[in-house]
Amino acid sequence: MDFIKKPREIEDRSMELIAPHLAPYHLSEVETKIYSRIIHAAGDVEYAPLIHLHPQAVAAAQQALRAGASIYTDVEMVRTGINKRKLASFGGEVHCLIADPDVAAFAKASGITRSMAAMRRFGPALDGSIVAIGNAPTALYEVLRLVEEEGMRPACIVGIPVGFVGAADSKEQLRRNPFVPYITVEGTKGGSPIAAAVVNALMYDLDDTRF
Repeated sequence: MDFIKKPREIEDRSMELIAPHLAPYHLSEVETKIYSRIIHAAGDVEYAPLIHLHPQAVAAAQQALRAGASIYTDVEMVRTGINKRKLASFGGEVHCLIADPDVAAFAKASGITRSMAAMRRFGPALDGSIVAIGNAPTALYEVLRLVEEEGMRPACIVGIPVGFVGAADSKEQLRRNPFVPYITVEGTKGGSPIAAAVVNALMYDLDDTRF
């Protein structure tokens, strides 16, 4: 069988095939990269009209990345999907507390989800960071509560939880928030690979050297 075997060639060919589906949206170069990586990660061109980028999201996120900001995630799948060596080249790290025993105990005692407890535990560390949520709507709700009630100010929220309970509503609330730039996908679509793909797209736009 004859097929493409080199990872970078597979990726480049995928982007070529995605490109015609993005032509109607008149995107900037970096927006095209973000849209393309979302669609590539999902294998679904129907994502295109559902993607929403706050006007300041890219600039705010990339400024934070250049400054060595950390990324705080809701689940290990998001953390795993982010290119940590690339992030380290900017001086940042990825953090996830979903499996931390203290967080689990706090969540049980408080009657909340572990992802909520993890975001609450991060607290002021979220200021100036990038928050990447790909699984739990409750995590996104908690981050928005921290923003609205406790004045936390992440540089950007990549909020793309997936599912049928709370996902669409939490992302709609994210789009209504007047405080923090965001990147999201409306409706029930989303997931950890999608959130990670957005973060990677932001980094590769700054420096496409791969590790």
